[in-house]
Amino acid sequence: MLKTGIFANRWWMVVGALLGLVVNTGVIEVFTFSVFLKPISEDLGFERETIALAGLFGSFCATFATPAFGKAIDHFGLRRVFLPMICFYALSIGLLALLNTSFALMATFFCFRGIVGSGQSPIAYSKAIAAWFDKDRGLALGIAIAGVGLGVAIMPQIANWLISVYGWREAFVGLGAAIIIIGFIPAFLFVREPPVRSDHVVAGRPAVPGATFSDAVFHDWRFWAMTIAFFIAVIAINGMLTRVVPLLSDRGIPRVVAVSALSASGIALTVGRIVSGWSLDRVHGPYVACTFFGSAMVGIALLATGMGGSVPFVGTVLCGLGIGAEVDLMAFFVSRYFGLRSFGVIYGTLFALFSIGNAVGPYLMDLSFHHAGSYVPMMLAFVAALAVACGLLLPLGPYRYAVSVNEIAGAVGEEA
Repeated sequence: MLKTGIFANRWWMVVGALLGLVVNTGVIEVFTFSVFLKPISEDLGFERETIALAGLFGSFCATFATPAFGKAIDHFGLRRVFLPMICFYALSIGLLALLNTSFALMATFFCFRGIVGSGQSPIAYSKAIAAWFDKDRGLALGIAIAGVGLGVAIMPQIANWLISVYGWREAFVGLGAAIIIIGFIPAFLFVREPPVRSDHVVAGRPAVPGATFSDAVFHDWRFWAMTIAFFIAVIAINGMLTRVVPLLSDRGIPRVVAVSALSASGIALTVGRIVSGWSLDRVHGPYVACTFFGSAMVGIALLATGMGGSVPFVGTVLCGLGIGAEVDLMAFFVSRYFGLRSFGVIYGTLFALFSIGNAVGPYLMDLSFHHAGSYVPMMLAFVAALAVACGLLLPLGPYRYAVSVNEIAGAVGEEA
């Protein structure tokens, strides 16, 4: 890890996080995997909802593994936990090249992927950035997590090219290698926790302000309001975006055009992350969240109309803009309402349930397609779900851990 010279500046860590999150779990498992859906289905004979069900099993495994991962980085520190996990996650993606007609094997591989995937989720990156930044925390989180948007823009295109040239099995091996090159190396070089000042140590451990896990989960309604809101929001928005390619393909739009629309949503996601992060430092968070969720509501409604021309493209981009605020909003809300003391386990628990939504959304879309012959009924339900999410976030109230007067984290970061 580089610690001296220009690379010691805390903004280099933001760059490292941005690069690492280009190949994070959401990009690989939600957006990029949608490009694999038809090839795997056609080659192995699985129905779409069967593949989605295997993914749901993996998400349930992630539900239990992710809070444990958050607890581990709170207790043992970032690097000794999340760097090995990135390598295991790369392996789990490469192993998908061995899929065959056995559903049990597919479910096993997906469960392994779910268990180790927390290492390449935004949790560790967000914890590090929240510790280094206070006044500019929203912007720093927004820039770093914009890597997810870049990943959505480029990784499906790369996967589509690999599938076209080499086949879907070789494409999974290529994605595993990409996780090592784009994810592990920048994280190893740049992502770190700030040094602890001697006057902020109590009983040999850092004195970090914030709520305990039990206080947040059992004694603060805000935790559950956030959890439910982000859970149903990710079901709606990611459920829509993961099925954009088959949705548009089924309507006769060429596959390459459908993939391009999905990639355009990644660009919108990137812009959304940065704009939402900048806004969070200036505007009350729940207002920012509702603005971006409203964008997704309009996008889904446009896609549900079945209109042609530029409407599918615009609708997909608006959905991308909406999802662009989710992950950094979650991290920012946890840091401002619950502090940094138990950030890893609190955010990890919230993110675990969020991850289930990543699988539930596509599964609901496929159930709609199987039983109604169309995705539209579920899309209309998603619009209503986003309205409920906004209603849950608006009453959260003032931040409990607002910007520190001394900006300790920022000051230490600049001195390192």
